[in-house]
Amino acid sequence: MYTTLISTSELAAHLDDPDWAVVDCRFVLTDPSVGPGKYREGHIPGAVYADLDRDLAAPHIPGKTGRHPLPPVETVAATFSGWGIDGQVQVVAYDDQGGIYAGRLWWMLRRWGHPAVAVLDGDLRAWQREGRPLTTETATRGPRVFVPRLQPGLTVTADEIMTRVGDPAYALLDARGRDRFRGENETIDPKAGHIPGARPAPYTENLDGQGYWLPPETLAARFGALVGDRAVEDVILYCGSGVSAAHNALAMLHAGLGEARLYVGSWSDWITDPARPLATGDERAA
Repeated sequence: MYTTLISTSELAAHLDDPDWAVVDCRFVLTDPSVGPGKYREGHIPGAVYADLDRDLAAPHIPGKTGRHPLPPVETVAATFSGWGIDGQVQVVAYDDQGGIYAGRLWWMLRRWGHPAVAVLDGDLRAWQREGRPLTTETATRGPRVFVPRLQPGLTVTADEIMTRVGDPAYALLDARGRDRFRGENETIDPKAGHIPGARPAPYTENLDGQGYWLPPETLAARFGALVGDRAVEDVILYCGSGVSAAHNALAMLHAGLGEARLYVGSWSDWITDPARPLATGDERAA
C-alpha cells in the first residue's frame, strides 16, 4: 500500500491493474477551464479527471464560506464510487504543479478512511520527462462502492482557532507564499494578511527545483524547526482555501511526524467574520 508518495516507475508498473485508480487533478484557480483542457490534450493512460471546484469542493458561498468548502459525505461517496474506488483500490493522484491539487484529493480520501492513496512524486512533468505514455482517450472505470469512514481529529474549526490565538502551545502554519502571508500581493481574497500567531510554511518549500518532494529527513527537519517539540495534535495547517495546506499535511506524514489538523476553510473562511483578528507583516518568533 502506498500512503504518501509514489514514483513514476512504481505507477507505470501498475497501469493495467484494475485495483489501481489514477486521478488527474490538474487545475488553475484563475481559469477553471485549463485543467479539463489539459486532460483532453493528454493524460496518463487510465486516469480519470477530478475537477477541484466540481468534484473536490462544494459550491462557494461568498461571505459565508471559504472558497473550497468540503462536499457533503453523500457527494464524496458518489464521486469516489463513480471513479471506481472501493476499499481494495490503490489511488494515485497527480497534477502538474508539485502536488498542490493532488494533495487535496489525497487528504480527502484519508479523511474518509481510505489510506491507500499516494501523490505522484515529480508530478506529470516527471512522467513526461521520462518519455512515459500519454493518451487523449477519456478514461472510464466501472463503478464500485466507496464506503466513507470519517477519521476523527483531522480538522479544526475557526472557533477553536479563535480560542487558541496567541496560545504558545499551538503551532499554526500558513502554506501560502510568504508575500501573501505578510499581506502583500493579495490577488485572490478580499482581505490580506494572516491569522495572528501563524508562521509561514509555504508548500512550495516541500519540493526541490524539479518538483520532486524533498527527502523525509529534510522535511522532518523543516517542520521540526517550525513546530518545535509540540505534539502533532497541536499543529494546525491552513492556507487560502484548504487546498495547499494538505500539501503540508502530506509532507509531515511522509516525514514521519504524524497527521496535523487542517483548517479546511482557511484564510478565505477566516475573513468572512469581521470579529476575527487579522495580522500582517513577518512571522512571530518561534
